[in-house]
Amino acid sequence: METVQSIKQRFEIIGNDPKLNRAIEKAIQVAPTDISVLVVGESGVGKESIPRIIHSLSHRKHGKYIAVNCGAIPEGTIDSELFGHEKGSFTGANAERQGYFEVADGGTIFLDEVGELPLSTQVRLLRVLENGEFLKVGSSKVQKTNVRIVAATNVNLFEAIEKGKFREDLYYRLSTVDIPLPPLRDRKDDIHLLFRKFAADFAHKYKMPPIKLSDEAIQFLQKYRWSGNIRQLRNFAEQLSVLETNRDISLATIQSYLPVEGSNLPSVIGGKKSENDFSTERDILYKVLFDMKSDLHDLKKLTLELMQNGSSKVQEMNKNLIQKVFGQKEESVSNFTDEPRLNSISSQNEVEQEEFDDDDDTNYLMAETIDEEEVLKLEQKEIELIKKSLDRHKGKRKAAADELGISERTLYRKIKQYDL
Repeated sequence: METVQSIKQRFEIIGNDPKLNRAIEKAIQVAPTDISVLVVGESGVGKESIPRIIHSLSHRKHGKYIAVNCGAIPEGTIDSELFGHEKGSFTGANAERQGYFEVADGGTIFLDEVGELPLSTQVRLLRVLENGEFLKVGSSKVQKTNVRIVAATNVNLFEAIEKGKFREDLYYRLSTVDIPLPPLRDRKDDIHLLFRKFAADFAHKYKMPPIKLSDEAIQFLQKYRWSGNIRQLRNFAEQLSVLETNRDISLATIQSYLPVEGSNLPSVIGGKKSENDFSTERDILYKVLFDMKSDLHDLKKLTLELMQNGSSKVQEMNKNLIQKVFGQKEESVSNFTDEPRLNSISSQNEVEQEEFDDDDDTNYLMAETIDEEEVLKLEQKEIELIKKSLDRHKGKRKAAADELGISERTLYRKIKQYDL
């Protein structure tokens, strides 16, 4: 039986991480069987190595091995690619075609990015897994195939199942054995080993001396997140090998090549703000204005009730409202709404209270007249923001509504309200 070390040498797998070794051990153990295997891990961790190991150690090693990237095949043609089609079954089908499951009979099929399969194709695949049967597109003749399926995905299939994008029964058929591969950031001790291997390969390829890292640079690489995993590290090593004339690489040099940690994109050049930055600021300003308008209405309501009711009743019923408007803690709110002060307010406005009747509409109208200037200012700001957004998007309401953070229906109502 093959050892983990011999498999690493045979398939050029670099690293000594325990999780990586465990994944290879599981691949060696399941290889002699025909059970389905699901390889899970982030993009760029090297999932394609596991199915090749399984195929090479199985009794199917002399049969065909076909790797299919399910995410790269258009939805309209994937059934034809996997299962074949009959002549004339659809426009452009000028001849009969064999699918991968027919060609790989007796061998192994690796379905990469299996989470991207359309639901209709998932039903066909489930039938192959259950009884080895499939139908060509445009045919009613059932055909048999004897293939070993190894699948891989970088998406959370449980979440896809909950959203109705992946069949639960297919998941349990594919994942008879799960083989997880760790991301590169969890293999810190392997990062420098991989970098040295890539640097040596590119030095040989481009006929130049290999690059070397300083101790600070090595520590930085080991702490870096590597969102693209091994693929990102390989591209990074190639960049340095080709572009740097000095073969001794310092910390400052590698920091100039790698994106700022915490972001998958390079930082903005020259400190210039992108259009999205300004859009975000507009969204925040717009929401603040609406919050201010809401707080103003709350203040009117509180003032009116203070004028009409006694202090004890107001304090009990509007404790949360007082906190919201004045931003004070419960103790300070209590001081603000103590009996003497409220009674004073009540006595000062005794004449005004006589003018109020019991009609709620009249009371509301009275509240609306308070601070009318502030309301008008907020409405003017609102009108100005809407006009600018509509001008920016050349009158397209949907784009303007998205920028303002409101629904298109609300924007339409505002346009009619302000006669824009």
